[in-house]
Amino acid sequence: MADYKNVTPLEDFDWEAYANGDSKAEESREAQETAYEGSLNKIEDNKVVDGTVISINKREVVVNIGSKSDGIIPTSEFRHNPDLKVGDTVEVYIENQEDKKGQLILSHKKARASRSWDRVNEAMENEEVVKGYIKCRTKGGMIVDVFGIEAFLPGSQIDVKPIRDYDIFVGKTMEFKIVKINQEYKNVVVSHKALIEAEMEAQKQEIMSHLEKGQVLEGTVKNITSYGVFIDLGGVDGLIHITDLSWGRVSDPREIVELDSKINVVILDFDNEKKRIALGLKQLTPHPWDSLDENLKVGDHVKGKVVVMADYGAFIEIAPGVEGLIHVSEMSWSQHLRSAQDFMKVGDEVEAVILTLNREERKMSLGIKQLKEDPWQNIEEKYPIGSKHTARVRNFTNFGIFVEIEEGVDGLIHISDLSWTKKIKHPSEFTQIGAELEVCVLEIDKTNRRLSLGHKQLEENPWDVFETVFTVDSIHEGTIVEMLDKGAVIQLEYGVEGFATPKHLVKEDGSQAQLNEKLQFKVIEFNKENKRIILSHSRIFEDVQRAAAREAKKEKAAATRAKKAAEAPAIQNQAASTTLGDIDALADLKAKMAEDKKKK
Repeated sequence: MADYKNVTPLEDFDWEAYANGDSKAEESREAQETAYEGSLNKIEDNKVVDGTVISINKREVVVNIGSKSDGIIPTSEFRHNPDLKVGDTVEVYIENQEDKKGQLILSHKKARASRSWDRVNEAMENEEVVKGYIKCRTKGGMIVDVFGIEAFLPGSQIDVKPIRDYDIFVGKTMEFKIVKINQEYKNVVVSHKALIEAEMEAQKQEIMSHLEKGQVLEGTVKNITSYGVFIDLGGVDGLIHITDLSWGRVSDPREIVELDSKINVVILDFDNEKKRIALGLKQLTPHPWDSLDENLKVGDHVKGKVVVMADYGAFIEIAPGVEGLIHVSEMSWSQHLRSAQDFMKVGDEVEAVILTLNREERKMSLGIKQLKEDPWQNIEEKYPIGSKHTARVRNFTNFGIFVEIEEGVDGLIHISDLSWTKKIKHPSEFTQIGAELEVCVLEIDKTNRRLSLGHKQLEENPWDVFETVFTVDSIHEGTIVEMLDKGAVIQLEYGVEGFATPKHLVKEDGSQAQLNEKLQFKVIEFNKENKRIILSHSRIFEDVQRAAAREAKKEKAAATRAKKAAEAPAIQNQAASTTLGDIDALADLKAKMAEDKKKK
């Protein structure tokens, strides 16, 4: 209501004259009104002023600003201030000094809005704690009314622990710290977590100052991750790494602990500067190796479960926290490079033999092939030289085929021992990987665990027969099956092959023999030891030509001899006369030379 305490009544006011319409009385009334008007505050529209709360109910708040009338403001505009009471000073915005009903129109919301931006900036600058009303949820967080401005509260900034239900905060008034302001877009970001962290920081300092390695504390499981468990120690968090949860292998920390459960932990290490605390759970129990059966020794059989697989082997847990490694080389007597996954998988129950045991280093190696007899132990009895067996082709090389007669017993068939007759350039021409092949044991190398095997030795050597068939100068029909730079391979009868150089492939008409052409060939060399037959096609007609030439030469020589024999007497007479004449001439010449010498 208006303030009437400062209004002083006029002592000489003539009420009778006023009632009769006397002008002097009117002047007195005007003076009285002037005095009344002077007692009121001078107010203007669209201004922000302070007012006093004089009445509050569920719907309205009545505020006096020193005007002729009081203003009524909806209670909803004060929801940010649930502790509002009569007598409090509040800011109001004068929308209109007097509406149609003569009522003063005020707004607390607009007053707050007009000054809120300055107050928000001031609060951030002074790191002031402000109150805000959480209006609703939004993507990634909440909308908070701070000084009438809608600020954003990220979900991660509500509390220090993960929030599972955001809706429980809607409609609450909480304290916040302004952490970010975008002046250009008028965006404000607030945090309630920052207030908690500031309070917890002091608690952390207090807790960290009393920590000691080896100290056992009770904590609450705060969060579970794939790599470990976070424990709340009463204001400061510590981490139990997954490897420190149990002496055994742990694939998921949830197998060991439950969220919100209380457990005892031991402090392994801590960093005061980084506020990091490493905790352990398994360290509260004795190490399983310390309680391992003292009578366990190398050679004993143990049973366990496969807990980890790798290409090089498998880790077997024979007791919680006690593991042994089965290297892939100890899984089979076979020397072929294989992966451990070919023999077992995680979760398999296996039996193994202890190969090495080091209690000090807490290491153990195991083997499963030792459960079977070593096939090389009595190899001479099982696979004697000359014995015949069926083997499986495992691998090819340029010089032969590696086969396996049984697991752990390997052998090599040299390429020269595949066939008596065919020239094989690569084993793939003869067989394929995985195929079964009949073999004969030729040699045993027990030291290197390798057999020398043969395939052709399963049959008699046909070259003993070929020696009587393909004699030198014998002629046989053959087909050119392969052309090479140095000659051609000729397929002969009985499946045997021969070889002819280019000069021996010339035909009688001077042309060169071609691939797949069938011709007559003469054997010009037979080498049983090297299994080699050298052939010639051209030698067939060349020998005929040479024989004819030799025969003609003989006939010519005979005719020449007959002719010489018929002419022999005449030649002898002529020779005799010529000889005598020559003697006479020489005598005359000698006499003449003597006479000339005498004259000189």
